Amino acid sequence: FELCSWYECHSCLIPYIQQSFQVDTAYMENFLRGYKDALAMGINPKTIAYSAGMEVAKLVEKRVYPGTKEELKSTGDSISHAMFQNGFIAALANDTTFFTSKAAADFQKEALAGAGEKFLAANAKKPGVKVLPSGLQYKVITEGHGEVPKASDEVEVIYEGRLIDGTVFDATSKHGGSKTDKFRANGLIKGWTEALTLMPVGSKWQVYIPYELAYGERQAGQIPPYSTLVFDLELVSIVKPEVKAEPAGELKEDVAV
Repeated sequence: FELCSWYECHSCLIPYIQQSFQVDTAYMENFLRGYKDALAMGINPKTIAYSAGMEVAKLVEKRVYPGTKEELKSTGDSISHAMFQNGFIAALANDTTFFTSKAAADFQKEALAGAGEKFLAANAKKPGVKVLPSGLQYKVITEGHGEVPKASDEVEVIYEGRLIDGTVFDATSKHGGSKTDKFRANGLIKGWTEALTLMPVGSKWQVYIPYELAYGERQAGQIPPYSTLVFDLELVSIVKPEVKAEPAGELKEDVAV
């Protein structure tokens, strides 16, 4: 009875195998050989791991490797199929024969930090750009004439932050319709603190922050490690703490005895 039922399901089994496992029906003989081999070996941790290796290999071949090649086009770099697969396998096997984690970190630093250094070197030569001893660069868009905040002050600002390729990673306009943002001047990255404590209220600057004054070697959301950052930064006001009025003393009437 069960055998008859399976024969009746042939019309649904084959499409399922085709769609779920991308099996070409011209190779059903190979599929059946694999099925029988799995039964013969038994379903155990070893065979499960082997099967998972096959599945991951398909995923890497169809999506990961092509996606990596496409991403590298924008950098001017390339990678061969053999190099990619050797690296992938070495990473899974924790094989440091060809590439160590330190070498990977050094390569990343050279590539990402190097791009920022080139950007800043070229930017420093542009008209109106001022370079501070720390490496921070800025260009005055609008000169303000108000008070200059201290590092401990809370400030009200409007800003947009970008990577050097123009990617916007944060902005006041992204904060749910908020027209301004409020921060303590020394509560964020060092580059912001330095810029804000030089800006008179009413100023709008374009600020160029080397990675050492930004997020350093760590990833921060959309910001890759070693990223030089560009900000359009407008200082709207210094937020003054509210002065609470002292409660009035109670008036006591003289009581005649």
